[in-house]
Amino acid sequence: MNKILIIEDDPKIAMIERDYLAVNDFEADIAETGDDGIRMAQASQYDLILLDLMLPGTDGYSVCRRLRETMDIPIIMVTAKQDDIDMIKGLGQGADDYITKPFSPNVLVAHVRRYFC
Repeated sequence: MNKILIIEDDPKIAMIERDYLAVNDFEADIAETGDDGIRMAQASQYDLILLDLMLPGTDGYSVCRRLRETMDIPIIMVTAKQDDIDMIKGLGQGADDYITKPFSPNVLVAHVRRYFC
């Protein structure tokens, strides 16, 4: 079973992501801050990361950049930031994909599945 790390500070969104992933045979852990996400990503073996941008403490851009320094793992940014410049910045920091909120949970799962075909 593929293991995914969700780095998301909104518990409702994190639970929706985790529940839809579980129904689709993915295992998921949740980190509520950027710093916790970095620690968890470095301490465990994940196959993909779903990363919010607006996090308490270390923001998602910084998390992505720091993770890219030491690991090669697919990172999908899932964020309310919808401006082109935010997407360009996110992809420039090393994200592999970018999904804007609000999102369809089924579309999120479709994006995730692309990395496991």
